[in-house]
Amino acid sequence: MSRKWTQLDIPDLTAKVVVITGANSGLGFESARTLASKGATIVMAVRTPAKGEQARAEILKAHPSAVIEVMRLDMADLSSVREFADAFVAKYERLDILLNNAGLMAIPRQETVDGFEMQLGVNHLGHFALTGHLIATLVKTPKARIHNVSSSANFAGRINFDDLMGKRNYGRWEAYGQSKLANIFFTFELQKRLHAAGFDTITNTSHPGLVIGNLQENSVAQSGTQLEALLYRVIQPILAQDIHMGVLPMLYGMTAPDAKGGVFYGPETFNMRGYPAEQKANKAAYDAAALTRFWEVSEQLTGVRYAVLDKVATTEL
Repeated sequence: MSRKWTQLDIPDLTAKVVVITGANSGLGFESARTLASKGATIVMAVRTPAKGEQARAEILKAHPSAVIEVMRLDMADLSSVREFADAFVAKYERLDILLNNAGLMAIPRQETVDGFEMQLGVNHLGHFALTGHLIATLVKTPKARIHNVSSSANFAGRINFDDLMGKRNYGRWEAYGQSKLANIFFTFELQKRLHAAGFDTITNTSHPGLVIGNLQENSVAQSGTQLEALLYRVIQPILAQDIHMGVLPMLYGMTAPDAKGGVFYGPETFNMRGYPAEQKANKAAYDAAALTRFWEVSEQLTGVRYAVLDKVATTEL
């Protein structure tokens, strides 16, 4: 991009339908607020509907004519993911933007309803399943977009195929890095398959940099060590940017006419702050064989296949 891109550059989104996971707080809420102000119909997919309704009410105070619906979605439960998708498809005939945003960061080891390590389950597998359930609606919507929110933690991440669930050796930061690298693996492989199938749907990914009041701060406050909390209190005022800047890479990937599929966006200055720019992800994300392998593992774990893409021969991938 040749100049500084901001919310003012977002085109009119009237008649567009947007699903946002984790839409009641942080970057998800900021995305919902901004896209609603541009005329989009927003579906706030949240685990706790009461919190979603509070967030909806806050947006409506500023934008009374906004069209916003709250629907329950628990990313840690594949049956909830399926129920949400079925309810959405029954009501809406199109889906222009799917923002896979909900996430957990660096928590002690827990498991989802389906027995997955919680961070991989929520941050990746739940969204893999959700996107798969909605893919038929996405590809029939002209120029739809799928945006997966990653993190700069992807650079330190590794997909541990031998112990994906961290049963033998769990580190909360290692698990977080793996889940955020998984978001990028998913994005790059899905874009390849969409392109091979001839669809105009694109998928891209981003990270916000260090953002005041976002997931990093909340997670460290809840489960971090005293040293981590101290470091964040020192580092944030120096390096962090506010949420209005942190959300820009996401908004760009979702709405900019010149945003591309299969691209990782992030802040322009040292991947920490600034306006959105194309960035290089962890080099592991450019290993085609690893991407395909991880896709197949994700299918096996979730039981979700992207049937609309199955017509593409393996040799074409």
